[in-house]
Amino acid sequence: MSLLDKINDLKNIKTLSKHEQLVHGVIEAIDSGILVSGDQLPSINRMVADLGYARKTIVKAYEELKDRGLVESKKLKGYFIISQETKVTLKVALLLFAFQKFQEEFYNTFRKELGKRFQIDVFFHHNNVAVFETIFNNITGKYGMYVVAPIPDPSIRPLLMGIEPSKLLIIDRFYSLPESYSYISQVFEDSMYSRLVELLPKLTNYEKLVLIASDESYYPTGTVKAFENFLNDFDIDGSVQNTYERGSLKRGYVYFFIGDSFLWEVLKDCGNHGYKVGKDIGILSCDDHIVKEIVSGGITTISADFEEMAIKAANYIKNPEPTHEIVPINLIERGSL
Repeated sequence: MSLLDKINDLKNIKTLSKHEQLVHGVIEAIDSGILVSGDQLPSINRMVADLGYARKTIVKAYEELKDRGLVESKKLKGYFIISQETKVTLKVALLLFAFQKFQEEFYNTFRKELGKRFQIDVFFHHNNVAVFETIFNNITGKYGMYVVAPIPDPSIRPLLMGIEPSKLLIIDRFYSLPESYSYISQVFEDSMYSRLVELLPKLTNYEKLVLIASDESYYPTGTVKAFENFLNDFDIDGSVQNTYERGSLKRGYVYFFIGDSFLWEVLKDCGNHGYKVGKDIGILSCDDHIVKEIVSGGITTISADFEEMAIKAANYIKNPEPTHEIVPINLIERGSL
């Protein structure tokens, strides 16, 4: 039996539209071994001639097969089978900064919310434009949906706009695109400033505020601007450092961490010096996760709810209605201040 035989058999099922007959025919041909990875599908012109269906119907069916990750189109060559995982409803590319703990929690929630019928392939660009471009060029056209935490760099704009608006969701960092594109993002500067003002009564109990913002981290520049404006507006002694040197801990200081790289070094030094977190040393951190609830009696954080963001992103994948949502940045007070 051939692919055309499979499709012709499905014509008798009145509940299936013509494009659904084509999609299910290809899937059944894969499941029965008629088609395997590497096989070329009949050209659109050939299918029009053999089936008598409209060209746009064939194109719609082939595009759905692409979205499911079963088919890939090669320029000037045609459509080819690239996967035999026919139970997948949609193949999703998830492009994140790095596999840090809070992004791991986002991924786990996102995967749980979507369920087994969605295939999620996760990639990490580490805030490196060249890496971002390489990944994006390799995955474009191979997925039905792209969920992307962007780099705030204008050079990636053409890459993002090369994806149909209905197939791209911007998450985490806000990136300005035409209104037809959807996002579920954070806006850092104003929110971060407001959360620091909420902490003012506690922060003024310490001698100095030190923001640790490593050059290698992916931190949003809005966080640094908010911190500097806060220091100036309230005449608070503070500084921004790119690194933390082990053993340089100062009693009476608040250490504010954008990334987690040096957080653990400071906590270790607290133990070595016999300093009590929340009394001798203040600790403030971005990006909450479960470890920060537990360590050193709990770390105060300024953070978006990444699980909520993941649920919203998953709902968008399942029901892709245009969305433009700014996720609030919350203050979670614990014993470290």
